[in-house]
Amino acid sequence: MTVTRTLDTSKPFKFTEEQLAELAALKKIPGEPDEDCPELTDEQLDQMIEARNRRLALQRKKVVSVRLSAEAILKAKAFGKGYTALLSQILEKTLADDELLKRYI
Repeated sequence: MTVTRTLDTSKPFKFTEEQLAELAALKKIPGEPDEDCPELTDEQLDQMIEARNRRLALQRKKVVSVRLSAEAILKAKAFGKGYTALLSQILEKTLADDELLKRYI
């Protein structure tokens, strides 16, 4: 069962007494492996850690120097804080789009 809820972030969230009681009851239920969710082996855990580390390495931003025109910098800075992230996204999408990339090569 999936429960979704839209929260009004302008107001602090408060759990009801019933919700607090449900959470307290859930804490008491032990999580034990079964046929549907068996305990992972050490090898499987190591593989998961390696996969996570590879994913994180790809997500890390690298510092590089790029020469941009003054006009490009002014337009990018006009977007305000986070303009370098915007430039990164534009570059990633352009490099991923073979048809668009062919126009510049």
